[in-house]
Amino acid sequence: MRSFTFYERFSRAYHDYPSLSKLLVLFTVSGGGLVAYAEANPTNGAYAISSSESESKKKKVVVLGTGWAGTSFLKNLKDPSYEVQVVSPRNYFAFTPLLPSVTCGTVEARSIVEPIRNIVRKKNVDVRFSEAECYKIDAENKKIYCRSAQDQNLNGIEEFIVDYDYLVIAIGARVNTFNTPGVEENCHFLKEVEDAQKIRRTVIDCFEKASLPTISDEERKRILHFAIVGGGPTGVEFAAELHDFVNEDLVKLYPGVKDLVKITLLEAGDHILNMFDKRITAFAEGKFKRDGINVKTGSMVVKVAGKEISTKEMKSGQISTMPYGMAVWSTGIGTRPVIMDFMKQIGQANRRVLATDEWLRVEGCDNVYALGDCATINQRKVMEDISAIFGKADKDNSGTLTFKEFQEVIDDICERYPQVELYLKKMQMSDITDLLKESTGDVAKESIELNIEEFKSALSRVDSQMKNLPATAQVAAQQGNYLANCFNRMEECEKYPEGPLRFRGTGRHRFRPFRYKHLGQFAPLGGEQTAAQLPGDWVSIGHSSQWLWYSVYASKQVSWRNRALVISDWGRRFIFGRDSSGI
Repeated sequence: MRSFTFYERFSRAYHDYPSLSKLLVLFTVSGGGLVAYAEANPTNGAYAISSSESESKKKKVVVLGTGWAGTSFLKNLKDPSYEVQVVSPRNYFAFTPLLPSVTCGTVEARSIVEPIRNIVRKKNVDVRFSEAECYKIDAENKKIYCRSAQDQNLNGIEEFIVDYDYLVIAIGARVNTFNTPGVEENCHFLKEVEDAQKIRRTVIDCFEKASLPTISDEERKRILHFAIVGGGPTGVEFAAELHDFVNEDLVKLYPGVKDLVKITLLEAGDHILNMFDKRITAFAEGKFKRDGINVKTGSMVVKVAGKEISTKEMKSGQISTMPYGMAVWSTGIGTRPVIMDFMKQIGQANRRVLATDEWLRVEGCDNVYALGDCATINQRKVMEDISAIFGKADKDNSGTLTFKEFQEVIDDICERYPQVELYLKKMQMSDITDLLKESTGDVAKESIELNIEEFKSALSRVDSQMKNLPATAQVAAQQGNYLANCFNRMEECEKYPEGPLRFRGTGRHRFRPFRYKHLGQFAPLGGEQTAAQLPGDWVSIGHSSQWLWYSVYASKQVSWRNRALVISDWGRRFIFGRDSSGI
């Protein structure tokens, strides 16, 4: 019998069984040929069902917002088992701490924004984006209702519904006008990139209008009076940027009106930068006085008309008015309407913002998380769980706690209740013995024994140390990073019902609670001088802090593209000055 060569056998199989020959070719070319053939052949029903089942197992995560919290969550989410849908009315992330620099041309607007699709396109997670605004959240049915954010002239407003398994609310907040008459109609805000661009155009327009030959001197003074309401970091930084812009650039281009420019900073409190160290507050007020910036503290704005601002002196109650050419409102944040409606649904109507537990989960909703400016952590009080804590610590059920038993459980207490750690730090206690002695009077720590009443007495003052986290980019970014890490470990931790904490209250999370780590804060004061308040009660003011500010803000940009653009903008400003065109 004749034996066939491999080539002959292959040729015969090709003519008799063409489909088999395709499989052989694919298998020969690649070790993954069988899979490739199965994907190419729609008749392979077994694989198609398996693929469909795999897709259906993915949990759908919907993220509302592309600000600091939402973008930080997306950047750090690494588990490919999620299907992520991002919904936001803006398709980019903006580095908001540099918005005051955009108002005066120190940095260009495009340098501080990064398209959200650029951020997520290289991730190993299925992320889809919709440029739309969420106008209703239905937590009971796990749906959100959205409408498109594009111009109505395109094809009308499109509305659609998105289902979710997990919802991450990170839509930030809006400007709080405190219902002051005339603010919405006559004031500029500094919350978005568009706000900064509008302020920049208005500043140039004021100088151009004041240069017209038909304008009286009195009207020129009014037009060139820039009023800034709010003495917080944003208001102070904008005042400093505007002062530098006027004195370093605009006076050269508008010499006829340079002596008429006036900048007024209005603050209802006793001092500006109240959240900073008193040394920084004093320096800022002194520097502004030397620079000619009029700082009026204790002045609350009660009305803003088209050309006048009415203020009330907090001490005397006297009402006075001042003319202005441009007013910028920077006094705090308020809740967005969609959040207010959602809070009514879940029984939080009496709160200012959404309340979450220590794991950033909205109270009353199992699969809804909120982070950033739209939410606040509702920390549990240690005295609410004092009996449970005592029972866990008393391992021998003796009815008293020894020093060793208390020491073993103090780490868990500090982890679950941050106010305990804050209290110990504030009292400068390197050891908990001093705290226990206040209740027992014992000298030797080995002889310390506390019953439950003495235990309550030892911890009775710590709840007063609870503080809400500030509404800053730093907090939002850390929350987004924390929540992403929780999602990355969700499947792993579900295998272990008992987490690392002994006292979890009513929470069902297997993760340690969110803990904010303050890394410091800056207050640029103009003239290449910045005030820095860093951890450890370290305060630095001057030119060296300005260079530290440059390096930190450059390193915190979301991409290398942004870093290059921002640094080049700073270099351009040093060499050529700020751009004064009206675009």
